[in-house]
Amino acid sequence: MIKFFRTSFKSLLAIALVLTLEACSTGGAAGLEPFKSQDGRYGFLFPTGWTRVAVDNGPEVVYHDLINSDETLSLVISKLENEVDLEDLGGADAVGERLFGEKNSNNPIQLIDASEREVDERKFYDLEYSIDLAEKSRHEIATVVVDRGYLYTLAASTNEQRWSKMQDTFKRVVSSFTFFI
Repeated sequence: MIKFFRTSFKSLLAIALVLTLEACSTGGAAGLEPFKSQDGRYGFLFPTGWTRVAVDNGPEVVYHDLINSDETLSLVISKLENEVDLEDLGGADAVGERLFGEKNSNNPIQLIDASEREVDERKFYDLEYSIDLAEKSRHEIATVVVDRGYLYTLAASTNEQRWSKMQDTFKRVVSSFTFFI
C-alpha cells in the first residue's frame, strides 16, 4: 500500500512540475506563437490559430484570424535611401504623422498615441491610430524600427468593435518584435 502511495505521489508531483514549467515557459506570451524569419534575422509573436497568407507585392509577412478575418498582422520592410537611425526620421509623433498623415478632420487616419522604447540598444516607436472609413472603423497598433538601412513596420489591426478585446494581445504582439542578429 505504501508503495502505491509513493508511486502515486511521484506521478502527481511529476505532473505538477510539468504544468508549472509549462506555465512559466509561456510567460506573457500565452496564446501567442513565435515567428522567425527564414534568414534568422528577426522574429515576433503572433496569435495562436492565425494563418499566414501570401500577398503579392505586399507586406513581407501577413497573418490573419480565420474566425475574424478582418483582424490582421503585417510586417512591411522598406529600404531607406540612406542608412539612418530612427531618431534621424524624427520623434515618435513626427514619424507617426509622416506614416499616417497629419492630424486633421479630413484625414480618415488619426494618430492616437505615439511613444518610444528601447530594447537591446535599438529604438522602437510604438504607434496607435484609428481609421474612420465609411463602411467601418478600424483600430491599429504598430511598432517601427530601423535596422541596417531598412524600416520595419509591424502592425496589428482589427475593427473598432473588437479593439477592446484585442488591444492587450496586439500590444504584446507588436512589442515582441526583435532582432536576433
